[in-house]
Amino acid sequence: MNGNELARERRTGLRRKIMQAFGPAGVFFRGFLEQPRMVGSIIPSSRVTIDAMLAPVDWNRCKLFVEYGPGVGTFCQPVLDRLPRDGELLVIDTNPLFIDYLKRTIRDSRFHAVLGSAQDVEEIVRSIGHEQADFVLSGLPFSTLPEGVGTDIAASTFRVIREGGAFLTYQFMAAARDLTAQYFPRVETGYVWRNIPPCVLAWGWKDKVSEAAIPAE
Repeated sequence: MNGNELARERRTGLRRKIMQAFGPAGVFFRGFLEQPRMVGSIIPSSRVTIDAMLAPVDWNRCKLFVEYGPGVGTFCQPVLDRLPRDGELLVIDTNPLFIDYLKRTIRDSRFHAVLGSAQDVEEIVRSIGHEQADFVLSGLPFSTLPEGVGTDIAASTFRVIREGGAFLTYQFMAAARDLTAQYFPRVETGYVWRNIPPCVLAWGWKDKVSEAAIPAE
C-alpha cells in the first residue's frame, strides 16, 4: 500500500468513525457534503415540521405514500406509524449513502428504498406493483436543482398522483410551492418557524384530473 492509498484509507476510517459517533446526524451531514444541491440542509427537519406536513393526509385512503429525498429517514418512521397495515412507503434518493443506510436501519415489509431519480417516479411506482401514488412528499431543494429537473419532477408527480391525492413539499424558499402551483389546481400553504431554518410548507391537491391543468411541454 502506497502513501496515497494509506492516507485515503485513514480518511475513510475517520469518516466512518464520525458517522458512528453522531449516528443519523453524521450520515445526514456526510450526505449534505457529498451532494449539497440535492440535500439542501445540514440537519434533518424538526418534529414540528413533520407533524404539520403530514397532518392533512387522509391515512385511511393511503395505499402508497412516496417520498423524494428521504435522507436518513426523518419522515420514514412517522409515515410508517400512520400508514394502514396494507399501505406501503416508497422512498427515492439519488444518494447511495442514504439508500444503504435506510435499507440497513428500517425493517418493515411495507418499506421500499430505491436508488434513483424522482423524475422516474412513474416507472419506479410501477416496479413495486402500483399504478399511482396517493401522496408524494418532497424535501428536495427545487431552487438549487439543475435546470429542467424540477419541472420534470413536478410534471411526473402530477401524473403519478391519483385524483384526490396531494403533492406535499417543504423547503426553505418558496420555489417548491410556486412550481407546485403550476401543475396542481389547488395549493395550500403553511409556515413553520420552529425549524432550522424556518421552512415553507405546501400541499398541492389533485382535486380534478384535467388536461387544462397540465402545462404544455
